[in-house]
Amino acid sequence: MHIQIFMHVPFEGPGCIIDWINSNTHEVTYTHWYNHPNPPAVTDFDFLIVMGGPMGIHDESEYPWLAAEKAIIRQAILDNKPVLGICLGAQLIAHVLGAKVYANEQREIGWYPVQFSPYSPVKVLPQEAMVFHWHGDTFDLPAGAGGFAASAATPNQAFVYKEKVIALQFHFEVTQKSLESMLQHGEEELVAAPYVQERSLILDLAEFIPENNELMYGVLDYLAGVKY
Repeated sequence: MHIQIFMHVPFEGPGCIIDWINSNTHEVTYTHWYNHPNPPAVTDFDFLIVMGGPMGIHDESEYPWLAAEKAIIRQAILDNKPVLGICLGAQLIAHVLGAKVYANEQREIGWYPVQFSPYSPVKVLPQEAMVFHWHGDTFDLPAGAGGFAASAATPNQAFVYKEKVIALQFHFEVTQKSLESMLQHGEEELVAAPYVQERSLILDLAEFIPENNELMYGVLDYLAGVKY
């Protein structure tokens, strides 16, 4: 498969996703939207992965390339291609599918448990896992989408749409390196709040990274059509 990865900032890359791509000998290309590239045609790729970033989906005046990105995401979904969105990527998917995206009541930054529905399309997901979060916005479920994950701070943590599209508000893909990069670039956001952890605790809880990565591989296998 030819996998296209959309990145919005240099410090929120694919993390362990690149290991899955390499181990399955898929081809990968990147669109670094922050460098104002020529966007790819939807026919150029088989599978689209949309990463996170600190901007919001409504910030087109500051980031005019968001309009072109939304159009590509929308067309990829219409063309029935596998699409995975993480954090901002999940919010962009919700938005192009007509759902409301807005500021959550609580910012969620750090390691917090997420409960997964038994109706999740990804059968390797457990009932609950400690996962890494870094978001202030949330979304309503789009019409026709099935929600399958929730946390105490965020009722809509993940959804699936027409079996080929998955949106994850959290970061299964995080690695030690990407975690440290996110902390370096976003440390000013670690302001005391009910669901915001201190930097030291976030790093201490990095022991959950391997489990998160295994769950990421399960999501990717599902979207790639791997049968267990």
